[in-house]
Amino acid sequence: MEKQEQIELLVLLDTTPLEDKEKFEKHLKKEGFKIVEEEDFVYTAKSSTTLFATKAYILEVFKVGLQKVNFDGEANLIFLLNETPYPAYYYDKNTKEFELTKEDE
Repeated sequence: MEKQEQIELLVLLDTTPLEDKEKFEKHLKKEGFKIVEEEDFVYTAKSSTTLFATKAYILEVFKVGLQKVNFDGEANLIFLLNETPYPAYYYDKNTKEFELTKEDE
């Protein structure tokens, strides 16, 4: 079986202040994400799964992280997989899921 190449991830979260950013980032670190120093809400990681599985994992990890902390306002997520940008997502507080932004549907 051929070894799969690792995917480089860069994730940017655009959000209003979180009630407990430390708790949020502790969750991300536990899930394999690293904080980009001197950047607010920017994270990196590597993945050895498929692009589809990696995208699903990012959305799930950040969703769970946001659900662990309280925040007012909005949260938007954009990410690059191997420097390829993916559509933007927003966190829908009604469904408690990340949804594609309207212009990207």
